[in-house]
Amino acid sequence: MMQKIFDFQTQNKPFLFHVAWGAATALLFSAFLYMEHYAIGVKLLHTLFGLSALALLLYMPKKSILVAGFFIGLLWFYWIGYSFAYTGMGFITPLITLAFGFIYMLFFGILALSERIWLRALLLFLLSFIEPFDFNWMQIELLFVESYIGIEKHHLFIVLASLALMAYMPRKLRALPLTLLVFALQFSTPIPQEAPLKIKLVATDVKQEKKWLRENLESTVFMIFREIEQASNEGYDVVVLPESVFPLFLNKNPILIEQLEEFSYEISIVVGALLREDAQNYNVSYIFEEGNVTVAKKMVLVPFGEYIPLPKFAQDFINDIFFAGQADFSIAEKPTDFTLKGVKFRNAICYEATCQEIYEGDVRYVIAISNNAWFAPSIEPTLQNLLMRYYARKNGAVIYHSANFRGSGVVK
Repeated sequence: MMQKIFDFQTQNKPFLFHVAWGAATALLFSAFLYMEHYAIGVKLLHTLFGLSALALLLYMPKKSILVAGFFIGLLWFYWIGYSFAYTGMGFITPLITLAFGFIYMLFFGILALSERIWLRALLLFLLSFIEPFDFNWMQIELLFVESYIGIEKHHLFIVLASLALMAYMPRKLRALPLTLLVFALQFSTPIPQEAPLKIKLVATDVKQEKKWLRENLESTVFMIFREIEQASNEGYDVVVLPESVFPLFLNKNPILIEQLEEFSYEISIVVGALLREDAQNYNVSYIFEEGNVTVAKKMVLVPFGEYIPLPKFAQDFINDIFFAGQADFSIAEKPTDFTLKGVKFRNAICYEATCQEIYEGDVRYVIAISNNAWFAPSIEPTLQNLLMRYYARKNGAVIYHSANFRGSGVVK
């Protein structure tokens, strides 16, 4: 019988033991996120914490795995329920938080189906391809975005294989498989060149509860044109403003369209707003350049935010109960590319910037716009930024991100 690396694996331990080990594992699994949030950038710690978290998931008792999954769900996604406060359903926020705890308890609980270390390693690798309810923000490789370990699938496979092989080695040679980690190391990441344009990324801080109030519309419009004029005066080629910075259907406001077209002779403009077309609602970017306007529709919607990833009867029920029948937006059939000053960009709106679909094809530069005020205050903008880094580095792209409530900047 193979020797166990952790003696507690098969012992009968009290419930608090499993809570303690599960919570500790969840903290290690989430450490990179909170270190980033509080600007603690130590690559060695990111590396050690990530490796330790994965090792514990492979070797810990079954009950501890369930506890770890529950706390991972809470630590990563406690903020998702915040948005319900703006649909008049704020009282269910704690239930949504607990739901994500249970979802990821089941997600990682698959590992508890077996005590065979090699099988757990294989299952954990396969889990890196699974997106519960089409929500892809649980990327296991994300643990290593700011570490010495690479973020490709083969890097994760090597890490899990090396950790699993330790269980099958004689005690004196138990650390030998860790030498395989040298093949998973990535000390430097190729840094793509930025676009040959001077781009201003406007960061706004408009509270979600005030954003859509009619009495605030005039001041919002004034703020937008002030930012555009200031960027033009400062010599920028392009100015980018956040998702739905215009809290209205912009195509139904010809006066605003005309003013933006006029400004676009001086500076190219990308702004977020809504589009009403053929009795359908779209979340879009409006691009103005040299008096012309292009509309880039969102292609990938947020599960349970902009669409319900369930059968039709369940969609209708949830829309009526929780979203007053208005949860679903219409979508574009493919990503939108547009050209500014002769440079091609790919459009991305919030969640899209963290989805591989946006990076398919020839994509060097992405202009992304977000409204993170739905989840303020929380770690959501930090997790979003880490995910954008993950996809930017995997695809060799540069992302220009303008956000309401934290997150604006160049990501690469």
